[in-house]
Amino acid sequence: MQIMLILLLSVCRLALARQRFPLWLEYLTGLDDWPGDSPPYVPMPQLELDTVPEGPIYGMDDCLSVPIEACSFYCDNCAASSDVTTCPRLSQTFDDGPTMATDYLLDNLKQPTTFFTLGRQVVKYPGIFKRARDDGHLLGTHTWSHVYLPSLTNEEIAAQLQWSMFAMNVTGGVVPRFFRPPYGGIDNRVREIASRFGLITVLWDSDPQDWRLNNGSTSKKRVFNMAVPPKGTKRPQGLILEHDTTMDTVRIGLDISRQLKRQFTVADCIDTGRWYLSEP
Repeated sequence: MQIMLILLLSVCRLALARQRFPLWLEYLTGLDDWPGDSPPYVPMPQLELDTVPEGPIYGMDDCLSVPIEACSFYCDNCAASSDVTTCPRLSQTFDDGPTMATDYLLDNLKQPTTFFTLGRQVVKYPGIFKRARDDGHLLGTHTWSHVYLPSLTNEEIAAQLQWSMFAMNVTGGVVPRFFRPPYGGIDNRVREIASRFGLITVLWDSDPQDWRLNNGSTSKKRVFNMAVPPKGTKRPQGLILEHDTTMDTVRIGLDISRQLKRQFTVADCIDTGRWYLSEP
């Protein structure tokens, strides 16, 4: 009974009203509330989107039509020299939050990690987002609504980035410096637009596919073994792609964290002390 009461109180705490839409953003955007999954582009002349080099617009099923010169990570596992793809110390990263499961992850993590957050989730769970910031974790953007960016126009890509940045700034007072594209959907056109926001693209070189736990198509043992190197491996390196979306992915994430012990944030991976664009 006591455990159920604690869980109920936790749910009530997390179900508080979402982040309010600020007056300054009303003036800037002409809206009076956070947008849906397809946010409008707020004109930013300094981005000069009309000068972005042309590139293909394509969906996730269209890889055969994508030229190799586009350097698509999703289609061809191509990364640019400016992309962060690995880490000198094997380290976890968590995508798609914050969610109610994130709170449990924060309760039990013993070291700073990196979260790539969705703007729509940030404004839905502002308290959890602020807690992650206050607990000393690095917060990056994962776009506003988790779309495959190469399928969008330049303005639509910019809107996904700017609204996620609005959400993080309004909610937590930070402007992200690090960006992870959903599905690894990035090519040279998307990179160029992200760079004009001052964002550093972060990818990964280890994907244990923990999301498959949610549909039962993998096992915790398999996820663990894909993420954690065999015993005796000296100084393992890499960036692990994980998710803080459900209790299943969070629990296996904690198991992996306990096994790996000391890890880096993405900022540590590239040896920079500047976590956010809002920092000097």
